[in-house]
Amino acid sequence: MTSSLIRGRPRRARAHISVLVVHTLLGALVGVTWLVLPGTAVDSGPQRPVSGALGQRDDRGTHTADLVLPVIAVVAAGALASFGFWRRRRRTTRRTAPGDAPVPAGEPLDEELDERARDALVRADGWVRVSREELGFAEARFDDGAPQEIEDVRRALREAETELAAAFRIRWRYEHGEPGEGAARRHALAGVVGRCEEAGRLLDVRAAAFDTLRGLEEGPGGGLGAALAVAEGRFRGLTARTGEAEAILRDLGERYAAPASAAVAGNVEQAKDRLVFATTRLNLARQAADVGDAGRAASRLRAAEGAIAQAGALIDGVERLRRELATAAGLVPAALTGAETEIAGARRALAGESAAHPDVTPGELRARTGHADVVLAGVRQELASGRPYDPLGLLRRIVRAVAPLAAGHAGVLPAAAAVCARAAVAGADDVVTTHGAVVGCAARTRLAEAFRRERAENLADLVTADTLAEEARALADQDIRLHGHPPEPTSDLTAAATGALHPAPGSYGGPRTGARRGKANEPR
Repeated sequence: MTSSLIRGRPRRARAHISVLVVHTLLGALVGVTWLVLPGTAVDSGPQRPVSGALGQRDDRGTHTADLVLPVIAVVAAGALASFGFWRRRRRTTRRTAPGDAPVPAGEPLDEELDERARDALVRADGWVRVSREELGFAEARFDDGAPQEIEDVRRALREAETELAAAFRIRWRYEHGEPGEGAARRHALAGVVGRCEEAGRLLDVRAAAFDTLRGLEEGPGGGLGAALAVAEGRFRGLTARTGEAEAILRDLGERYAAPASAAVAGNVEQAKDRLVFATTRLNLARQAADVGDAGRAASRLRAAEGAIAQAGALIDGVERLRRELATAAGLVPAALTGAETEIAGARRALAGESAAHPDVTPGELRARTGHADVVLAGVRQELASGRPYDPLGLLRRIVRAVAPLAAGHAGVLPAAAAVCARAAVAGADDVVTTHGAVVGCAARTRLAEAFRRERAENLADLVTADTLAEEARALADQDIRLHGHPPEPTSDLTAAATGALHPAPGSYGGPRTGARRGKANEPR
């Protein structure tokens, strides 16, 4: 059945038109009657002669005055009818079908929705990263076996990571023209925002249980004391590893060419800076705990934990690069052999002895083969020169030159591509982790896509992951240069406002709970 509201609307519209018509006819009838009655009265009365010109002039003036009011009535009735018709037509044109309707005034424009989606991705990525960091400190307290509540928190974090990964995937496709239609593209942006909000909601749901699990409000004798012990233990371990990282950097500088260690050249100094910040906050947290101010102690502890986590990422980056360079140096000779095998297969295809490249024209295949020959000759020359070289750089050059020719003849190439991709992705992720306050959506989106492709085992995806990670690193460095390095803030609140490198107190959680602690208690 049709709703009474829907059925009543056409009736009211028809009634409105009928009233306008009646008003118009009534006004016209009054005007015509007014015009006709004076003439009838003159014709029906006795005819008296009018003497003199003065009498004739008065009679004419009387008839003219009688015409004024009827004319005004007719004009008013017409104006009223025209105004009603115009209003009705305007209302009708506005009430169009959903597919043809203009965008409501309250709905954001495409540019605004795009900006909202980018901002949502940056914020959601921040929630997930901070939650992961604090969860790591909480897990360290339960070395002898984590309770079930920890597993529930882990599950919520994994689900939030899944939602965030889906949002980044939608964003990546959107940036590459998928979908193509305007309405579908707006729907995709709305999907990005919705996925990010769901990630935050999943974290918020477990935030209260996580607070209870950590027990930071219990004071030094409870969870706060245990959390301070974990943070101070990690701080001492990182302080010792900082000196080792300096020695590693010196060794890398002597063993390899300068570009090999350029990506981590400033890591030790940045780690020291964060450890200085961490030791200050740990001391303040201890002081607050000693006087019974658990809220302020928890806030300062979280700030120290964030700095310690960043310092750990920087030191890990130096140690990881040493392993990656050693692995790459051992793979370069095997990668050269595998590359030569792939080039030989391409030459057989050009000679008609193989059908390994059916989708490539002979001219294009010949050009790719020539380019690969030139690259491999350059790599051999650099190896034979006896000078220090960059193993990852050489391995990357071999893989990228031969990947367009690869037909699966040499299994070493995917392994070499995986080494390059892992190194690039991890390096870019370290930059986002340690400079998250200033890194924007473009770098994070490429890094997320690089993560997704890095898990693949095929050569093409691994090469793409390596390329995207390098792009993400370059965009992140550009954001850092653009926003600069603000001076050390006087408080954690200032750090949050200025995007300083030192972290503000953050917590496990999403938009409703991620910054729930300690901000009101921080010194100004």
